[in-house]
Amino acid sequence: MTPEEIGSRLAALLGEDRATVGLSGGQAYARATVDVPPESWHDALRSARDDEELACDFFDWLSAVDELAEGFGVVTHLWSTRHRHGLLLRTRVDRSAPEVSSVVDLFPGAAWHERETYEMFGIGFAGHDDLQPLLLPPEFEGHPLRKEFVLASRVAKPWPGAKEPGESEAGVARRAPNRPPGVPAPGEWGDR
Repeated sequence: MTPEEIGSRLAALLGEDRATVGLSGGQAYARATVDVPPESWHDALRSARDDEELACDFFDWLSAVDELAEGFGVVTHLWSTRHRHGLLLRTRVDRSAPEVSSVVDLFPGAAWHERETYEMFGIGFAGHDDLQPLLLPPEFEGHPLRKEFVLASRVAKPWPGAKEPGESEAGVARRAPNRPPGVPAPGEWGDR
């Protein structure tokens, strides 16, 4: 199947109003990309796995993208070992209540990916019973892959680009840089 046929097949299974089909990657490496609403997330992954024509039986990875005011994009890649094609599924969750259904019941290997995404972005996975810290120490506060998270290294050495909150277009800070919780001011570091 071509990437266009893969995307169209999943859209037909879900209903045309519940999926938007596109392509990602270059021509030789194009991948079917299907965007679904959060309430269709679980159904989309089940349909991709169970449909004979798609047969996406291998869960490759799951992560997220911080889209600022637009919320968070949750992205997963599935692969068909039988037909040798891939499928990229995406959904967007609201920033104020970032949660989507867990797919661990469909793909047990998703447990680690969901735990990491919860820890790094703060996106909940309804139905996942073990969203414990995976990579960070238990006392760590915040979600380090969110764009508003202030890195401790920015306190010691300012970033040269205009990417931090409060910086102008020219890269000159209009105000003092933000400090993460528990990081002392530069004058309070002690002996170097």
